[in-house]
Amino acid sequence: MATPVIPRHAGSLVIHRQSGKGIEVFMGRRHKTARFQPGVYVFPGGMVERSDHLARSISNLDPLITTKIAVGGSHRRAAALAMAAVRETFEETGLLVGAPGNVGPSRDPAWSRFRELDLAPDLQHIGYLGRAITPSAQPIRFHARFFFVSDKHIHGDITPSDELEDLQWVALTDIDSFEMMTVTKLMLKTLSRRIKGEITNAPFLSFHNGRRRLRWQ
Repeated sequence: MATPVIPRHAGSLVIHRQSGKGIEVFMGRRHKTARFQPGVYVFPGGMVERSDHLARSISNLDPLITTKIAVGGSHRRAAALAMAAVRETFEETGLLVGAPGNVGPSRDPAWSRFRELDLAPDLQHIGYLGRAITPSAQPIRFHARFFFVSDKHIHGDITPSDELEDLQWVALTDIDSFEMMTVTKLMLKTLSRRIKGEITNAPFLSFHNGRRRLRWQ
């Protein structure tokens, strides 16, 4: 039996807003040529990079989040996950969560653009939604943390990228019309319940011996 691939840490950002159709979330479709889950609708996000540990934010992530996202109590690692979600969202969609500030000297293209705009990530507005680990049988695996933020804290112009196309707002009432992964639909349902004040805990989706395991933390 082959040794399972070690999951890579990743962060995704669920941007939501209220409209005449109720709660809507901002999503895009992965290109057909994507190595991981081509053609499905997802939230912007991606792997944590070294630059995400080095870039500076203008505000801190809620300390309570650190206790929930399996980072061994490290505020630095928790912040890097949120920073990755912010950076990837900017790279993939042109949208950013930021405020006037100094992001630091990082040479990463996305953080360099933040610096040119005199902006730094504003993490205080970001909440934690849940996490999931890709099944061990998959050749590409992630330990993904899902964060969420209101569109009231979003800036920038929507810009398609090499990662995501067909960027659009999707009403929660319409999600069955889109091809999505199980974990994506789980996070959307969780978002709805969080916004309505029905729950405060977060789901953790994993797989054991090929069987799905869902825990609430």
